[in-house]
Amino acid sequence: MKGELVDVESPYGNKDKSIVARNIRFARACLRDCLLREEIPFASHLLYTQSGILDDEKEDERILGINAGKALLKNADRTVVYENYGISTGMKYGIENAEKSGRPVEYRKLPEDWEEQQNEIVRHHSDSRLWRIIL
Repeated sequence: MKGELVDVESPYGNKDKSIVARNIRFARACLRDCLLREEIPFASHLLYTQSGILDDEKEDERILGINAGKALLKNADRTVVYENYGISTGMKYGIENAEKSGRPVEYRKLPEDWEEQQNEIVRHHSDSRLWRIIL
């Protein structure tokens, strides 16, 4: 691995739960993209929003998760923004945080067929039944 620690920005929250589910699948695909580039990615919005940790629909808990992720990644080599679905409010906050910290910001897009690729990976994953239950 090249070993660069990257803060991954991708959309998460939405009132429409089907969009949240898509955003979770998208964020996982973004992490995979980083790993295939030999980077060490971290996406706080995938960790802290899991059931039983923080409630992303409560603004104070959402901010707690965002700030915890930013504190953890203050020494990241760069912030990588996946912009296939535009730039959300949370992503803007992450970009501003990176810029204030002097951390480079790189913009990327996954291929248009990212979801097909991700579905194929899930189908062959040993825990695929568990992931279908979770989503």
